[in-house]
Amino acid sequence: MKKPSKLARSGSNWGLMMVAPTIIGLLILNIIPFFQTIYMSFSKTKAFGAYEFCGFANYIEMFQTPEFWKATWNSVYFCILTVPIGVFLSLLVAVLLNAKIKGKTVFRAIYFLPMVVAPAAVAMVWKWIFNTEYGIINTLFGANVRWLTDPNVVMITCAIVAIWSAIGYDAVLLLSGIQNISKSLYEAAGLDGASKVRQFFTITLPMVSPTLFVVLIMRLMASLKVYDLIYMMVEQTNPALTSAQSLMYLFYRESFIAGNKGYASAIVIWTVLLIGVVTIIQFIGQKKWVNYEV
Repeated sequence: MKKPSKLARSGSNWGLMMVAPTIIGLLILNIIPFFQTIYMSFSKTKAFGAYEFCGFANYIEMFQTPEFWKATWNSVYFCILTVPIGVFLSLLVAVLLNAKIKGKTVFRAIYFLPMVVAPAAVAMVWKWIFNTEYGIINTLFGANVRWLTDPNVVMITCAIVAIWSAIGYDAVLLLSGIQNISKSLYEAAGLDGASKVRQFFTITLPMVSPTLFVVLIMRLMASLKVYDLIYMMVEQTNPALTSAQSLMYLFYRESFIAGNKGYASAIVIWTVLLIGVVTIIQFIGQKKWVNYEV
């Protein structure tokens, strides 16, 4: 076999140098901490940061705790509330932004703006909007809904904010997929007399389905591990906290407030497994509706 030329070896070395920071960062910040978390999930936290192996004790305790199952349901319920509506609205916005309208660039920037605003600022504004006594919504409609303190409403309130925050980012991704569709397909459909609605369902939706699949996976993962939004919208003294507490919120409380890092690590592993199961189901199901253009 021929030996690689000096130029080829030089190119390989440069390639390795370019990807080295990413690989090192992935190893130090993701892979090693993940295996440490697995080990900690089988350990009990001792004094001065020490750990003692305890087998499946953390998992047994976790599965026997009603609060854990409530947090699991809250995370799943948050997905049910945010993912279908959020993806639908993002696709609708992407289609509208792709239409021939004036100021499309301005509208794209406006829709994307929530993604670059600090989450703390977003939460403060929406907490004021949903305030029971002087909030804009209750004032406009003359209502007295306890948006953030009613256990039956608080998760819906957080879902509204989450959908609003993510529409712009998802719409930009879907817009890039729509703009990659060949215009000749629409021209041919127009000559055949297909309406805009029919063109959407027979051309746009099937052709943008790979991008839609990616957006769906990203949004499901983000919803299952939601933390910051609920942490900032629902205070620890809020009577509705139990109805809004997600798995990641429970992890934060157990790890950084209670100091029970072994139990908290078990919650993280459970969340990872939950996300893994949902992702596998998506990859199995995508064969029936995702159209990969050859």
